[in-house]
Amino acid sequence: MKITFPHMGNVYIAVKILFEGLGIDYVIPPLNNKEALSIGSKYSPDEICLPFKLMIGNYMAGIKKGADTILLVGSCGPCRFGEYPELQLKILEHLKHNADFIVLDAVKSIGLAELFSRIKTIGRESDKRLSEKISAVIRAYNAMCIIDDIESQAHFKAGYEKNRGECKRLLNSCKEEVFSCNDPDKALSLLKSYQKKMSNIPADYSKNPIKVAIIGEIYTVIEPFTNLFIEDLLMDMGVSTKRNLTPSWWVKDMLLKIIKLNSREIIKASNEYLPLYIGGHARECVGEAVLASKERFDGAIQIFPMGCMPEIVSKAILPAISRDKGIPVLSLIVDEMTGEAGYMTRIEAFIDLLERRREHVLTGN
Repeated sequence: MKITFPHMGNVYIAVKILFEGLGIDYVIPPLNNKEALSIGSKYSPDEICLPFKLMIGNYMAGIKKGADTILLVGSCGPCRFGEYPELQLKILEHLKHNADFIVLDAVKSIGLAELFSRIKTIGRESDKRLSEKISAVIRAYNAMCIIDDIESQAHFKAGYEKNRGECKRLLNSCKEEVFSCNDPDKALSLLKSYQKKMSNIPADYSKNPIKVAIIGEIYTVIEPFTNLFIEDLLMDMGVSTKRNLTPSWWVKDMLLKIIKLNSREIIKASNEYLPLYIGGHARECVGEAVLASKERFDGAIQIFPMGCMPEIVSKAILPAISRDKGIPVLSLIVDEMTGEAGYMTRIEAFIDLLERRREHVLTGN
């Protein structure tokens, strides 16, 4: 068995550390790019959302390099993501690619026994002892948490850094060096050293940069190619950003859902506007917008793929939050037809609006 998996932000780094620790053969497709999108769009239904198309592009690249098994996490509720594996399997069969799917779905959907059965299917490919397998899983999870922390620090400190661009350079250097390392223990040590370096980047906290919360559909806010690298753009503009939805957040959320203790703060914040789950991460989006206003962020940017039903609902709620809580919100919808120039212009205009709004509030004009 040779496993491949779709890209989603920095997940590929943690998965690489996991599979090398387990001694399992794997293929990492090239990072999302125009070629993956072009291939995915060619073979996917026209009306399907952007993440689906990019995943097809990832699968095709992985299969081309010898992968015969696709590892995918499962749905988070009544949105189209729940239908991805079945539809993607049929597309690959139609293209004469005989790849197997292993879907790590939510416990409430498939039950604990079935989830363990699927995990065992992967584990059987490893000849490591049980203690070594457990260590490999813990090491990969720690790596995921650390890289999320490094990213989070970089995105927020960018507004305070003394040397413009230092946070972004260190973040990119971290990803490149850790990805090129084939020793799982050394890779984890590298991450820890970069976490310390990021904490020690000189910052001027007397500055008062514009602060923006990035909210919306989890794939499009995490995967930089789909949102046209919005966090990099905002770092270049000296804007501090915060994003609650990360790969490590997703893992914790899935595990704590079993005992209904997941994301309590976000859920509590969403109750006033959306007290029920409607699928996807719409409730989290609404809760994050409310929290951003409480944390005195200057604005929030919602990002979601064209046709994403849960996020369309949250988009309809956000104007009420904006009016009631006094926080401007920009909604950006992305698909394969998104024009980069217009997209960037909207972001720049929004940041300009936030700056003028702050001046207006300070001067009282």
